[in-house]
Amino acid sequence: QVQLVESGGGLVQAGGSLRLSCAASGRTSSSYSMGWFRQVPGKEREFVAAISWSGSRTGYADSVKGRFTISRDNAKNTVYLQMNSLKPEDTAVYYCAAAITRYSFVLLTQRIEYDYWGQGTQVIVSS
Repeated sequence: QVQLVESGGGLVQAGGSLRLSCAASGRTSSSYSMGWFRQVPGKEREFVAAISWSGSRTGYADSVKGRFTISRDNAKNTVYLQMNSLKPEDTAVYYCAAAITRYSFVLLTQRIEYDYWGQGTQVIVSS
């Protein structure tokens, strides 16, 4: 089992920045791919960014490429999402997700591939 706790959400003006953190605990000795997803009311949870266990591979949704950066610190069991140039359409609840993988280079971008989820952190971008 892996427990995930997100933090760092809040209210920010358009053009501003936020950094989300996701702390993992539990079965953290295994290698696991991590991802960020987001959801607004009435819509499906959508992929935002992902990173492999080694950190060597990252992936982003087209809507956030060039603005968001995912990173991880395995010594701290924490993954980060740096969000710059925020837009009102980035407003959502952001969820951290983890999936234990056999290989350190595995990158997962589909919601169904993830086994563990955090409770979410709200991000509101005002215009």
